[in-house]
Amino acid sequence: MTATNVASIVSFHLVRYPRRRAARYMAFDRPVLRATAGLGFWRLLGTGRGASAAPGADPRRWALLAVWRDEADLDAFLDASPIARRWRREADEAWHGRFAPLSARGTWGGVDPFAGASGAGTAAGPLAVLTRAAIRPSRLAEFHRAVPAVDRALAAADGRLASVGVGEWPLVRQATFSLWRDAAAVTAFAHRGEAHRRVIGAVRERGWYGEELFARLAPLGSAGAWDGADPLAGSGLSHPRPR
Repeated sequence: MTATNVASIVSFHLVRYPRRRAARYMAFDRPVLRATAGLGFWRLLGTGRGASAAPGADPRRWALLAVWRDEADLDAFLDASPIARRWRREADEAWHGRFAPLSARGTWGGVDPFAGASGAGTAAGPLAVLTRAAIRPSRLAEFHRAVPAVDRALAAADGRLASVGVGEWPLVRQATFSLWRDAAAVTAFAHRGEAHRRVIGAVRERGWYGEELFARLAPLGSAGAWDGADPLAGSGLSHPRPR
């Protein structure tokens, strides 16, 4: 799971299975992903319940974040990988999005997954935001006390199209993937919301995180359903939708 030199295409896949035993795929899929051509960085992720980033897991819903050498590699994965075939065969619901990295700061597991991002940081139209943190064990209680207020603010934020809490390790390695109407909506939530501002201040003052990553991604296409609908439907994305 190393970083590519240039992050050309990012994909995010959110899959809901009919049975709780779907957790076994987290183990089965790792060797398949390691051998997948053109896949430079990936993380298999558990998810929270609904749109919440608060503690608590949905054992039927799982996510994959992936960084690809180019779109041909992503298309080959979606067409022929046994993982993608299983999604089509078994999932109750699946959503797939592809993105161009705009800007990123920080690391994930010691590497920059989006090395080579344009650095522009803005795009017309919808925007995806990925935030990820490895929380210091000594700060876990403080962090999780602050989550509910931010969670409520995120759910009510103007311009939020969809969001999901994801993570590698419950409670300790946490991330949020969210879709927004535009960059202005992201800025308004990040800098004008009192709950979010308090958390950002505490992160800096009290050193909650041992590692963190923040990235903005421009949506190129989407397919499927996320909680019953495609949150990017009607956005006028010109790129062919993932199959």
